[in-house]
Amino acid sequence: MLPTFETERLFLRPRTMADLEDCMTMDRDPEVTRYVPGPWHDPDAHRRFITARMEADFAPGLGYWSIFAKRQPELFLGWVLLIPDDAVGPDIEIGWRLNRHAWGKGYATEAARALVVHAFEHVGVERIIAAIHPDNTASMHVAEKMGLRAALDGFPYRYFSLSREDFVTAGNADRTAL
Repeated sequence: MLPTFETERLFLRPRTMADLEDCMTMDRDPEVTRYVPGPWHDPDAHRRFITARMEADFAPGLGYWSIFAKRQPELFLGWVLLIPDDAVGPDIEIGWRLNRHAWGKGYATEAARALVVHAFEHVGVERIIAAIHPDNTASMHVAEKMGLRAALDGFPYRYFSLSREDFVTAGNADRTAL
């Protein structure tokens, strides 16, 4: 079972089938999925894709978490993930997707920071990566604010990474939030 997390403003809980419609609605916004390939315009394929991700058995401590604001706990803001890269590994990927109404408030950074700490301090991950489309400057900014550094320019993504060693060297060990 995945842990839940609380940050200053957010509550993160493991994503469940109860979040399916909220996830599908979020993904149907073309601005939200602008830089992310997927079956967003085929309702059946989209539902199968999200359901498969929700039902996947990732390694212990890895998965997806739904994000809610403490002040509006009924309002789905989006999700964060910590899973094997592209769901198959071997690298561990961190990622986030938020509804447009949640953009620009620092929620992605705040939620993802909780997963960075979890990855290094509780799961034993040696390195995390983020694969970000090179035109998605907002997501690149989130990655950089968490200490991830550009590691490789590939197609169609730019890869960022953070090692456990760099995390500890930066003085982040034993903290609940970066």
